Amino acid sequence: MERIFTLQNLNCANCASVIEEKLNQLESVSAATFTIGTKQLRITSTVEDMDALQEQIQAVCDATEDGVVVVPFVRASKKAKQDDHDHEHNASLSAIIVGAIVMAVAELTNWVPEQYMTPLLIVTFVVLGWRIVWAAVKNGMKGKFFDENFLMSIATIGALIIGEYAEAVGVMLFFQVGIYFEERATERSRNAVMDAVDLRPEEVRLIACDGSVQVVNPEDVQVGSHIEIRPGDRIPLDGRVVEGTTRIDTAAVTGEPVPVSATVGTEVMSGCINVDGRIVLEVTHELKDSMVMRILDAVENAAASKPKIDRFITRFSRVYTPIVVALAIIVAVVPPLFTGEWQYWIYTALTFLVVSCPCALVLSVPLAFFSGIGAGSRQGILFKGGKAIEAMSRVKAIAFDKTGTITTGTFNVQTVEVASGYTENEVLEYAAALEAVSTHPIAMSIVEEVKRRGVEFTTAKDVKEISGHGMVGTVEGHTVLVGNGRLLAKENIATPLIDYVYGSEVFVAVDGQYVGRIIIADALKADSKEAIRRMNGKGYQTVMLTGDVAASAKYIAQQVGIQGVRAELLPQDKLEVVQSLRNDRGSVMFVGDGINDAPVLTGADVGGAMGSGADSAIEAADVVYMNSNLDSVWRSLSIADRTLSIAWQNIFFAIAVKIIVMVAGVFGFANMWVAIFADTGVSILCILNSIRIFYSK
Repeated sequence: MERIFTLQNLNCANCASVIEEKLNQLESVSAATFTIGTKQLRITSTVEDMDALQEQIQAVCDATEDGVVVVPFVRASKKAKQDDHDHEHNASLSAIIVGAIVMAVAELTNWVPEQYMTPLLIVTFVVLGWRIVWAAVKNGMKGKFFDENFLMSIATIGALIIGEYAEAVGVMLFFQVGIYFEERATERSRNAVMDAVDLRPEEVRLIACDGSVQVVNPEDVQVGSHIEIRPGDRIPLDGRVVEGTTRIDTAAVTGEPVPVSATVGTEVMSGCINVDGRIVLEVTHELKDSMVMRILDAVENAAASKPKIDRFITRFSRVYTPIVVALAIIVAVVPPLFTGEWQYWIYTALTFLVVSCPCALVLSVPLAFFSGIGAGSRQGILFKGGKAIEAMSRVKAIAFDKTGTITTGTFNVQTVEVASGYTENEVLEYAAALEAVSTHPIAMSIVEEVKRRGVEFTTAKDVKEISGHGMVGTVEGHTVLVGNGRLLAKENIATPLIDYVYGSEVFVAVDGQYVGRIIIADALKADSKEAIRRMNGKGYQTVMLTGDVAASAKYIAQQVGIQGVRAELLPQDKLEVVQSLRNDRGSVMFVGDGINDAPVLTGADVGGAMGSGADSAIEAADVVYMNSNLDSVWRSLSIADRTLSIAWQNIFFAIAVKIIVMVAGVFGFANMWVAIFADTGVSILCILNSIRIFYSK
């Protein structure tokens, strides 16, 4: 049973990873994942009692980090979002200001007599650092010696002991300033992503039975209710237009920049914006099932899926800090035995302690992936976790289904060829009589064409489907066959020698005689050619895998520039081809939209599903493209590459700066002021570097 909690006041990324590890060690917990981006703790546990489970989690948090409050997750409305500013480690602005004034006076003026300077600096240190030191004492009593509070306390108190009073106050001041800005940078990064994907309505204009309009809460609106959408309003709930005509801006949901028209009968998604006309919608989904909630849930769930690089950094941080602390002890003890310069080497060791906290590493990587997930959602791309982004960054080959992926999937009758003595309408009438009982897109396109032409037809009797061939039935006493060339060959019905044209062929025979051929085809998506060109140019191998006939598949491949084609494949055949591609090229992504694509979407290294496709395909995929365009596939690959690149940038930058400062400290070129930048300053820079994925185009 999965439960979700919010861990209030938890801002230390390293502490969060420790809490997560301890929870996973509990016998009653099979999985525990804390997401720094959403502050949500997802627990899969055998404990059914919510209060009992909460008490267990609270006990683990209390043993790790003071001040953390565990509460059941409740998604606040947009009007009443939870206050997330009550962090124990938030340095008060007043203390920072006092410390800054004292340091300025001490370093830049001669206003304070020398005999009062030391007491003033000690008092200032207490004002600035008492919370940090008190937290360090409590953590030390729990055996927790490698958190930032304990290490910073030891470093600054050590500076006081060796007489570096100004250094101690300055380091504590800048540590507090660093914490202040680090927390706000993290908070702003988190809020920027969540606010962009949180498209929930604040109110709904409900049309009452008497025609009046009432403003109500979105949660109170039921399926079947009628709601008013004015020009400029964001559509609050999924629905169907029952009155009015307008244009809908879907950019917030699908990433499409061009508004689409909507008339009576058009299905519209919540989160989109009504551009210019008043419309009335009949609600088709309650708020909890609407698109705005699906997107919000998708981002929150995705953020909880941690990639391998995140887990690697968490493990690395647990080794990094003890090693640096050990080096600090060695530096403080060994060199003075030979040089006698105890104060110099102890001071150098203190700089090691300042840079030993791994928070920059532990925090920046998950924020980079959180920003990548948010960037995708802004463009109608729903990643199902950091693992999906990480896997996508390793993709070498991309396999595509044809119908509904590269093409629109909307079939239309292109031409009708007839035998002597028959007209186009007669051939269509016979075909529609049988196809009317089918829901296949090709069958539906024939029926639609007949209706468009105004041709009346009688539904066939005794219709039987011949698997893989077509159908046979009786129309006004005539035996009619409708299907592919194999059907006519099976029945020994001769067909004239005809040239191949692009599209699916539907042959029609009446009483054992060929009467005509209907050519049906779907059009290329407008962006398919350019998207494939970009992927080819980036070095991806592009392949089309389709159940369609070889000639049709090759025609489409040539039109869009796909490098390889495998046609007339069954679902299991597609999976075999993907496995073969993996052996030849490496990691493979498959993009499809059909029910029969679910196995290969699951079997590929990365599965991408078109949002307009079957639910089973969407469920099986690792990433969903809401606008169903191939350009979104290209953009998702770019986001994945940028996300991994920035994550590694953060890692290398943080480690490199810390190592440089330690080496510089050994040779006397770095003091504790530089070391504090290497700790909190680097954290802030990594956070800002992570969030730029979200704002990049």
